Amino acid sequence: MPHNQFALLRQRRFAPFFVTQVLGAFNDNVFRNATIVLIVSQLGLAASQASLYVYLAPALFILPFFLFSGMAGQFAEKYEKTRLIRWIKLFEIAAMSIAAWGFYAHHAVLLLVVLFLMGLHSTMFGPIKYAILPQALHADELVGGNGLVEMGTALAILFGMMLGGGLMLSPVHGPLLASLAVLAIAITGYASSRAIPPAPPTAPGLHISWNIVAQTARALSLCTRQRAVFNSVLGISWFWFFGTALTAQLPLYAKDNLGGDGSLFLLALGVFSVGTGIGSLLCERLSRRTVEIGLVPLGAFGITAFALDLYFARPGMATVHGLGIAAFIQANGSLRILFDLAMIGVFGGFFLVPLFALVQHRTPKSELSRVIAGNNILNALFIVAASLSCVAAQRWLHWSIPRFFLGLAILNAVVAIYIFTLVPEFLMRLCSWLLVNTLYRLRVDGIENIPDEGPALIVCNHVSYMDALILGGSIPRPVRFVMHYRIFDIPVLRWIFRTARAIPIAGAREDPTLMQRAFADIEAALDAGELVGIFPEGRLTSDGGIAAFKSGIERILAARPVPVVPMALRGMWASMWSRRDTRLGRLRAPRRIRAHVDVVAGAALDGAASNAAGLEAQVRALRGDAA
Repeated sequence: MPHNQFALLRQRRFAPFFVTQVLGAFNDNVFRNATIVLIVSQLGLAASQASLYVYLAPALFILPFFLFSGMAGQFAEKYEKTRLIRWIKLFEIAAMSIAAWGFYAHHAVLLLVVLFLMGLHSTMFGPIKYAILPQALHADELVGGNGLVEMGTALAILFGMMLGGGLMLSPVHGPLLASLAVLAIAITGYASSRAIPPAPPTAPGLHISWNIVAQTARALSLCTRQRAVFNSVLGISWFWFFGTALTAQLPLYAKDNLGGDGSLFLLALGVFSVGTGIGSLLCERLSRRTVEIGLVPLGAFGITAFALDLYFARPGMATVHGLGIAAFIQANGSLRILFDLAMIGVFGGFFLVPLFALVQHRTPKSELSRVIAGNNILNALFIVAASLSCVAAQRWLHWSIPRFFLGLAILNAVVAIYIFTLVPEFLMRLCSWLLVNTLYRLRVDGIENIPDEGPALIVCNHVSYMDALILGGSIPRPVRFVMHYRIFDIPVLRWIFRTARAIPIAGAREDPTLMQRAFADIEAALDAGELVGIFPEGRLTSDGGIAAFKSGIERILAARPVPVVPMALRGMWASMWSRRDTRLGRLRAPRRIRAHVDVVAGAALDGAASNAAGLEAQVRALRGDAA
């Protein structure tokens, strides 16, 4: 298994798909920008007619997402995905052949038809693009794989726009060069798709419905089945709203507020796109290869902070105009503006990648393609809303572009707070991520042994007050931890534990009613298909070793014999907040801060055949204790 996301680029299970996806996004933007440049500068159309075509172009491209996303989701569930990809790439070659004739004949209407066809191409490919990743990658590779896809897409959009416009601006051979480019890219994309390994259908028995309205409604309905998934879909759609609104303003912003020539827009867009790519790639390292949704609120707050600073960096119009890239960079305040754009992109990557990974990880595999289709419908709706908001801000509210950026920043904060209020798990994971990564240096091993779906019991040794936070941050699925009520009631941590729906428990002599309620809650959680985490020792270790596991675990498994995953914490005894560190004010060794801690998971065991002594031996072996 590769140790980082870049190793995936050398593996057949990912690399051909990645190349195919990037080339598709690249060709979309080469064709779209070449078409717009041809219409605006080379057809000799009246200004009103050229403007009409330019406004129609994005509408025609996005229309298929509303009409055919539901159908695309069904196809991606029922049929083998690699074969579908190859048919879609052949369709792209046919569409680009028509486009080549449109470029040669200067046929604007025909090129607009091809824009619709390319929108249909992207609509059919979309559900496959994200649904194929969980089939090709291991659970701990999802974040890295999504980061690569988002990075590749962001750069493909940027370079596609540059190439499409640059080729068509060639005074003599522009249409010919653009035609050859889009055809060559389409053919190369088909060739790379031939190397993608098979991806079996996830719902081969699905009945295909040709009712567009019903299937659109069905795809949207599937998105709402799980609250966290639906709010992730809303978050992804909001990112598309924010990104569309921001980038749509960059051409005029670069000209009027930054005083630049045409090249400065490409610089601003490039800095934002590269920032998004960097943020997407960093997600794997920051999340330690798990689906760390704590990065989502971090991303949202970062976007707001740097969008606010973008407003204050240049709130008025430029005093000097016609600046090239070199002259702009040398001007006062220019580096601050570019840094703001780059950081909006970086935090955008933090925001977007974990959301896609969460949708992929928590959606049943037999529904994922249709959920992605519903996501694409909402994305399209938010993109249209973003375009309308740009028009409304300029024509009705008479806002300047910097003021529009200020409005976006404030609105982003409001939307983020609303989403995180609905699903406190996002903020809870951020708090635990910040705490754990501030105090410890974690290494996680064997997390792929945690079942992706269904109930399971997690058992682990108990060393410190932070154990539940560390395990919860290392396991991609939510875990209902059973913990002593006194730990549950620790100030500050109490809110995190309650938000995570931890189950407080007490001994039979301390509070028999609470103990009975805890066992009832455990059984209910397992019946609901959730993960439950317990520390069978019943108390924190007093000497760094493992005490005998109590019989409560056998009572749980007798009532509900679910798979059991043994886990072990190594290095926690020498860390902060262990029993050895009896008072926070009496740290005996600086090494306790930022201590190296290992989280190790063993293979899942049959709950019906497990007992306390056997599970204790498994945890001891994972911890490395001598037999």
